[in-house]
Amino acid sequence: MSDKQTSENVVDYKATLNLPGTEFAMKANLAVREEKWIEQWYADNIYQQIRNSRIGKKKYVLHDGPPYANGTLHLGHVVNKVLKDIIVKSKTLEGFDAPYVPGWDCHGLPIELKVEEKVGKVGVNIDASSFRKACREYAYTQIDIQKKDFIRMGVVGDWDNPYLTMNFKQEADIVRTLGEIQKAGHIQPGLKPVNWCMDCGSALAEAEVEYEDKKSDAIDVGFGVVDLKDLSARLGVEVTTATDVVIWTTTPWTLAANQAVSFHAELEYQLVQVQAEHGVHNLILAKDLVASACERYKLESFTVLAEFAGQVLENLSLQHPLIAERQVPAILGEHVTATSGTGAVHTAPGHGVDDYKVGLQYQLAVDNPVGGNGVYLATSPLFAGVHIYKANPQVIEALGAVNKLWAHQVIVHSYPHCWRHKTPIIFRATPQWFISMDAQNLRQQALNAIENDIQFVPDWGKNRIESMIDGRPDWCISRQRTWGVPIPFFVHKDSNELHPRTSELLEEVAKLIEVEGIDAWFNREAKDFLGDDAEHYNCVRDTLDVWFDSGTTHYGVLRQRPELQEPADLYLEGSDQHRGWFQSSLLTSVAINGKAPYKALLTHGFTVDDKGRKLSKSLGNFIPLDDIIKQLGADGLRLYVASSDYRYEIAASKEIFSRVSDSYRRIRNTLRFLLANLNGFKPSTDALKVDELIAIDQYILQRASEVQKTIQAAYADMNFHQVCSTLTGFCINDLGGFYLDIIKDRQYTSKADSQARHSAQTALYHIVQAFVRWMSPILSFTAQEAWPLIPEQNEAYVFTAHWYDIPVASQENLLSEADWQTLIQVKSAINKQIEAARNAKLIGSNLSAKVELWASADLQKVLNQLGDELRFVLITSTAVVYDAADEGEATDLEGLRVRVSAAEGEKCVRCWHVLPDVNSHATHPGLCGRCIINVTGSGEVRKYA
Repeated sequence: MSDKQTSENVVDYKATLNLPGTEFAMKANLAVREEKWIEQWYADNIYQQIRNSRIGKKKYVLHDGPPYANGTLHLGHVVNKVLKDIIVKSKTLEGFDAPYVPGWDCHGLPIELKVEEKVGKVGVNIDASSFRKACREYAYTQIDIQKKDFIRMGVVGDWDNPYLTMNFKQEADIVRTLGEIQKAGHIQPGLKPVNWCMDCGSALAEAEVEYEDKKSDAIDVGFGVVDLKDLSARLGVEVTTATDVVIWTTTPWTLAANQAVSFHAELEYQLVQVQAEHGVHNLILAKDLVASACERYKLESFTVLAEFAGQVLENLSLQHPLIAERQVPAILGEHVTATSGTGAVHTAPGHGVDDYKVGLQYQLAVDNPVGGNGVYLATSPLFAGVHIYKANPQVIEALGAVNKLWAHQVIVHSYPHCWRHKTPIIFRATPQWFISMDAQNLRQQALNAIENDIQFVPDWGKNRIESMIDGRPDWCISRQRTWGVPIPFFVHKDSNELHPRTSELLEEVAKLIEVEGIDAWFNREAKDFLGDDAEHYNCVRDTLDVWFDSGTTHYGVLRQRPELQEPADLYLEGSDQHRGWFQSSLLTSVAINGKAPYKALLTHGFTVDDKGRKLSKSLGNFIPLDDIIKQLGADGLRLYVASSDYRYEIAASKEIFSRVSDSYRRIRNTLRFLLANLNGFKPSTDALKVDELIAIDQYILQRASEVQKTIQAAYADMNFHQVCSTLTGFCINDLGGFYLDIIKDRQYTSKADSQARHSAQTALYHIVQAFVRWMSPILSFTAQEAWPLIPEQNEAYVFTAHWYDIPVASQENLLSEADWQTLIQVKSAINKQIEAARNAKLIGSNLSAKVELWASADLQKVLNQLGDELRFVLITSTAVVYDAADEGEATDLEGLRVRVSAAEGEKCVRCWHVLPDVNSHATHPGLCGRCIINVTGSGEVRKYA
């Protein structure tokens, strides 16, 4: 045979190869094409198609916690919404009717501040009604921006009909919820100290407070004992020297509101005599703190005159150090400790929660001499018209002038700040409305629900919210803002009691709000509702805490929308919501319904950089969302979210995104191979019964079935990182590292309609059906791109599909899982020997090798089951198995020795196997006998176990 003939024949014979068809190749530039697909999805009303596919099925409701309608999205938003989308899609795959109604939180201070920047302050540049209209319009613009970005991430939901806390109907239902809670007896008015932001000019919710370091003036202040004879009688010793009870505080400005000094009844205290600069003096201090206090006061020594329990001092009269006409009592309180300070606590019920509580027991005045702007009121006994922070040095100077300042230090300590302004807040008593935690046993009912009725993912969420509920004060639900749902109460001018028809009146107001929005209340007067009775009542013009707005969506959304249900199966948010939405929802639902609004809580961590720092522009580690999408596409970003362990902080960096990109390419390339090798395959006519498949094809279906069980369980448990690792593991180990390489020969060289090729294609078909479903909740765009490329696919969208039932061969035809694992170990051991032979130039490619195996009886039993298929599994031209003997080279697999040598014969120009029968057929030069059958005959028939 001439070289020319060989060349021509090679070309001819290569043309008979079954190379994958290019029309099934998935294209690149996924990120660019994702946006076009989104347009198509929503043109097709994909959400409604999904809903229609699950009519009548059991519901699974994940209730969306509303993001605030202000600002562009960041990576944390993406983590939250993608996790929700993965859950909803996986539950749909499982067969549930899993609607997803997104929502937005629309009222509150952040929007007010943005609008103020544009139109000015209410009452100065604009009237309140016009201001609220501007706030509503601004919120709509923000919602449109955020909605577009959420949709861009492939999150499927009822985006045309989201719930908004500023919708008139929802505003009305928020008022109705307030009415239900009031009717149940949980609402109380009160002059209580609340978190107050001087910049906001309003009370703050617990969730709106964050702690930062602050420099403060720490002072030790003496309160003189008024009657030394009374003190002598109490202590049983004669006291004739001027005596001070010393308190320690970091808020000098609150001394103007002092009403008492608190001691712990069971703590040990001492009366000590010291030599001060202004003469001999007695001090009363906690026994354990005497030494440290005297050191702070720069006193060289002290003499103990008496030792006694705190309860001895109850009702002892003390002189206020700065207000001559005010004497205050010594009282007892459980909040007092001897861990720092002096063991005696300055008590101002108007400026502290513990002070307020102990003050109630002793009927102390709740005095608040400070205005909402932080300036002392004109009625203040001290420093009227001065801002509290400017007053601090004046307080210190005044105390020094009367010899009542025992020490002054500047310290740095953790202090509450406003989450919006980042400025220190104060505790300030103002007339507010509260949901009482204990009046109707709300606290204990909420704790019971946490203990008995709620599943927590992860488990630590339970302790977190439990401790917060257990220790929280009454919930201040009133705010002094313009843009918010009103508290439409009528309060009697003399008695301060609510109108006896409050429940009916709230419903009247709600009906008006349903038509006109919240202006229906703010633009009306008491006479519009009460007639002649109006002269006796004032309208409350406060607005509700926005956490009340979002915390009542179980009533205004879950209960009102027919596609949803109450309680929801799941609430899912970041870990900060244990003190925010999770808690406000729980309290309002328990107050109304006596039960939690959710069956389960899922908590995810925050996004941080690779050093564990919060992502922020100021640190220079902020990663713009657009940049990530350009690099990874939405699917790559979704894979990043799913492959992270959301139970902890979620690290983000270029290196991490690069690893995610590698994982995505592995999955995508595997999918492309599966689809490309189904070119021309018609399942309806070409698919074989699973018991008729070649042994390795049966095995890979068995493996796929096991993988699917793992993936289904991981989705059910919401362990999405396990889904990702299982999926990529199947691609790398089972498919890429084993099966797909082995079947390439059969796919490319067998006759197109042969049993050998159809066996592999049948397996590939079942795998790709399952594979696309596995990935669809996470890699939604890629899954949908592949979905219509599956042969004879008759469903438009993968998102309406159920889990695929992977067929598995009957046990008598199937090599056991253990047998296949043994074969994989044999293959791995032999590959090392082949690599060594290639390095030694004994052979070229794997297909030029002859492999001889000397195997133990157990190994032989496994190997011999494959017969001639063994060489195809090993991807060699010849594989021969002998009884165990001291031949060949030892391998790292016990009981196996191997010799690798050049295969005998010539290389087939078509299949590249080196075989003795190549060129033995005159009419088909250059071909082996197997290829001749595949080219001219009916196609090879391969043995199946």
